[in-house]
Amino acid sequence: MAKDHTEASTSSTSAPHREQWTGQFGFIMAAVGSAIGLGNIWRFPGVAFTNGGGAFMIPYIVALLTAGIPMLLLDYAIGQRYQGSAPAVFRRIRASFEFIGWAKVLVSFVITAYYAVILAWALRYVFFSVNLAWGKDPTGFFVKDFLHLSDPGAPTSVVPGIFWPLIAIWAVVAIIMAMGVAGGIERANKFFIPVLVVIFVALVVRALTLPGAAEGLNALFTPNWAALANPQVWLAAYTQIFFSLSVGFGIMLTYASYLKRKSNITPTALVTGFANSSFEVLAGIGVFATLGFMAHQQGVGVDKLEGLTGVGLSFMTFPNIISQMPGGPLFGVIFFVSLVVAGLTSILSLTQVISAAIQEKFNVGRRTASLLVVLLDGLISVSVFSTTGGLNALDVVDKYINEIGIVTCAILTCVLLAYVLRRLPLLRTHLNFNSRLKLGTWWDAAIYVVIPIVLGVVMVLTLYSLLVDGYGGYPESFLYQYGWTLIFAVAIGSFVLASIPWRTPVDDFDPVAYHGLEASGGIVDTPQGAHGKYTAENFRNGSITNFNPAKEM
Repeated sequence: MAKDHTEASTSSTSAPHREQWTGQFGFIMAAVGSAIGLGNIWRFPGVAFTNGGGAFMIPYIVALLTAGIPMLLLDYAIGQRYQGSAPAVFRRIRASFEFIGWAKVLVSFVITAYYAVILAWALRYVFFSVNLAWGKDPTGFFVKDFLHLSDPGAPTSVVPGIFWPLIAIWAVVAIIMAMGVAGGIERANKFFIPVLVVIFVALVVRALTLPGAAEGLNALFTPNWAALANPQVWLAAYTQIFFSLSVGFGIMLTYASYLKRKSNITPTALVTGFANSSFEVLAGIGVFATLGFMAHQQGVGVDKLEGLTGVGLSFMTFPNIISQMPGGPLFGVIFFVSLVVAGLTSILSLTQVISAAIQEKFNVGRRTASLLVVLLDGLISVSVFSTTGGLNALDVVDKYINEIGIVTCAILTCVLLAYVLRRLPLLRTHLNFNSRLKLGTWWDAAIYVVIPIVLGVVMVLTLYSLLVDGYGGYPESFLYQYGWTLIFAVAIGSFVLASIPWRTPVDDFDPVAYHGLEASGGIVDTPQGAHGKYTAENFRNGSITNFNPAKEM
């Protein structure tokens, strides 16, 4: 394992001094662990149900193939080719676009802050499940007794019952992050992902044996073919795929940068994409089989139930169901443990995006960077989201940072690489060089056309809705405080961080020299300012001959 430093090499003959995954399997497990998160369990089933049921799988699969996997491959390509954190990668692509990398880092920073508190809730609910502590009113228990929720904009105070579990979550994150990419993140995912699959399969099997399970599955999978004529259904499919795969905001880019020089990347994207979607379908089966039981108990149709997605599904609806079913406490423990495990693998990936950027920008060690991230992000997380106003703040921050922050980062990435710098042929050559599964021009078309158009429409509709209708009935001042101000802070912070001088020789790395001329397809993308013996200029002028990357590196 690498020593506790990440200084960039002073020679352009090699990649910056970076840790690496132990192999393809470790990388795949980490990528799958990042993709499979809370949204797979509490978002996909409800989205599918309200957007055509079984018919939704058609736009869902189309979205996976035309946007999800292509964007995932784009992240993999630039991360593995330019061998750095998000800011380093975009600086090496073009120095003036370093701010895009920092935007991705700050988006990840914000998401990590509130994601941790959801894990803290789930952790508490593991123990609440043992004796069904929520009683006969799970909604009242969650909102009043557990969160002590205050009105938006009202004075807030820290809730001890959330504060301490949140501290525990951050402590676990700090320990795993300090152990490094291979020793910490990879090892954790190799353990947690199999555990998650086993316990969730057990949960699904139990759900399928409940009275009314068949009605729940019929409600989910019965196709409403007329829904396919509704553009909103297709946008919902693309949005679900985009957010659930963890693409566009630095995670997969950062993870791919730890791949070895000769890595068969393309098949890993297919494995990650289909593994994520398979788990979503499994989650849909488990959730709706359980909702079918609840509808059966109440003598109503599944479509009459409320709280079918998000926080409401997990912390209000499911506790209600758990109280009614035989063996409910055990089912509850399994369900909330699955939330903790799924969320933990995702928060590790988010934290690594931030840590990697700090390590490379400021030339600090891995453990130091990890500690700084946990302390700073943890402080904000505890100060804002463990308070009586935490749920309201989380709801608004999540809406704005996902639907404006992440979408903007993805659009800028596609536009920069496809239209401004026209790097797609080079990146496709790079992906194809070490892969037996070759990409065609269909991949270029997805990045050029499909993703920018779909995300552009999503962005326009989101901005229009937020500006005209607001969000969630929250006061306008509250939306400005936790929504618009946050977006402006991320934007300004990106440029400020990009203006700070690097304390590592970030520009010395030359991807042409590192990967070889053939992998570059004859296209030179040497960063401005790169110097040394093995630069692209020296290859072009013939001063370097018989270059053997494996020997030199």
